[in-house]
Amino acid sequence: MWPHASELSGLLRDHVRARRTQVAWLVVLHSLQSVALLYLPTLSADIIDNGVLAGDTGHIWRVGALMIGVTVVQVVCLAAAVRLGAYTALSVGRDLREAMFARVLDLSTTELATLGTPSLITRTANDVQQIQTFLLTGLTVLVAAPVMGIGGVVLALGQDVPLALLLLVMVPVIGSLMLVIVRRLRPLQRILQRSADSVNGVLREQVVGVRVIRAFNRDEYERRRFADINTELTEVGIRSGRLSTLMLPLAATVTTLFCVPVVWIGAYRVDAGQMQVGALTAFLGYLAQILVGIISATFALMALPRAEASAERVAEVLRTKTSVVPPAKPVTRLPRPGHLELREVEYRLPGAEAAVLRGVDLVARPGETIAVVGSTGSGKSTLLALIARLADVTAGRILVGGVDVRELDRATLSREVCLVPQRAGLFAGTIASNLRFWRPGVPDDELWRALETAQAREFVERMGKGLNSAVTQGGGNLSGGQRQRLAIARALVVRPRIYLFDDSFAALDYRTDGRLRAALAAETADAAVVLVSQRVATIQHAHRILVLEEGAIAGVGTHHELLAGNAVYREIVQSQLAEEPA
Repeated sequence: MWPHASELSGLLRDHVRARRTQVAWLVVLHSLQSVALLYLPTLSADIIDNGVLAGDTGHIWRVGALMIGVTVVQVVCLAAAVRLGAYTALSVGRDLREAMFARVLDLSTTELATLGTPSLITRTANDVQQIQTFLLTGLTVLVAAPVMGIGGVVLALGQDVPLALLLLVMVPVIGSLMLVIVRRLRPLQRILQRSADSVNGVLREQVVGVRVIRAFNRDEYERRRFADINTELTEVGIRSGRLSTLMLPLAATVTTLFCVPVVWIGAYRVDAGQMQVGALTAFLGYLAQILVGIISATFALMALPRAEASAERVAEVLRTKTSVVPPAKPVTRLPRPGHLELREVEYRLPGAEAAVLRGVDLVARPGETIAVVGSTGSGKSTLLALIARLADVTAGRILVGGVDVRELDRATLSREVCLVPQRAGLFAGTIASNLRFWRPGVPDDELWRALETAQAREFVERMGKGLNSAVTQGGGNLSGGQRQRLAIARALVVRPRIYLFDDSFAALDYRTDGRLRAALAAETADAAVVLVSQRVATIQHAHRILVLEEGAIAGVGTHHELLAGNAVYREIVQSQLAEEPA
């Protein structure tokens, strides 16, 4: 009936199937508590007709004791069912988050850029929460609601058929009203989730760029921008909330309106001797229970549209196939360790007219330092990402250790190649836990050696606890230069055969930069180094310099060769003459 309902049912089916036993017990428990609850009006009618009206006190005590017993069974079964339903729903939510996290880790930079970081955060947290809430409501309500509704109608027919015919009109009326509201809610819920993405994106952008905002005195502009997107989310939420809040009062109003003719007609039938007083009381009890079942189902229906919209977004992530496909028969042995070669490499984003990189050739042997320089947007960082296989080339080949990276075992590639990005990815923990990120068992002396080479030992010792000094999320308690030096130290701990430095010295002053490069030269003497930098002072002593211009090679040679014969490189050098140290 609804195209996106299949996404929700598919996700729930896949994750609930493994919990068939729990769901079966849920059905049993809810059925027992519903039957017990439905049995109470019948016992109440028996007490009135055969106990109160007949003046039989013994019958009242006997049936009353039975009612207490039935109530105890109903309460115990309900408590057990709610507990089991909550555990099942929370387990499914946990599994969905784990599945999304695992899928995101497998995606290449291309897919991550397409989906967007703010959207992925919202989908993993908020959207999974919506599905979990719907499942919790469904397991604790929707199983019992049909039993209550259908059972109430059947037992009401047993009490009095003419009155029960009114129920056959009431239930379809309420169902039709609920269906109309749910249909109108569905598109609003999808807009609501997209608006939540936008709010998350703007907020994340403003938090990350708060220094830029203040530096350019754009506080008021950013406040207005956030207010606009927040107002949009609020307005959609209010429209959705207004429709949702109509469900419960409509169901209660329709049921209450039907109570009037039930009591009116029932009173005439009791007066005419065609119906017992207890039967009328029991009928009203069943009407109340049917109302409870309808209201319970209404709560589930209120959560359904948002759960459908969320399931659509979660399923989109889980369906996304990574362009970096693991090899069928991964290679774990390298015939030429430390050797890197690029052959006619091309990389083109999906749907893009122009390639980001095209026709790039590069050879880096153990002991060599290859520098890559070029203007902004020339493809330098993309080149290193392709070598580390964060994305796959669209043409050409990248050989690491003599083997195409697309055929290499992932762990082997990570051991052979280590990428140090410009933005150091530090994690909450300690200095030691960050340095041991890839090699957990590294002794302390190796960590100190790496810190010393990275010119980080001095500030780590000043932090008080040394290697056990705290690092906040993203390294927020450290300066940019300190974070970069820790990232370089972490790469040295890995001790790969190929180092990739993506402008990893940008936050360092010239003096620290020079000392660090001198120390690195001794540590990486047997490794190949590919270095991206905009600083001529950082790259001028490289064995070869690769100049990129708009994704293509504009020149290859030493610093002096390029300075003499390459206009692009000469322009880069001349633009930095005033900044170079004497």
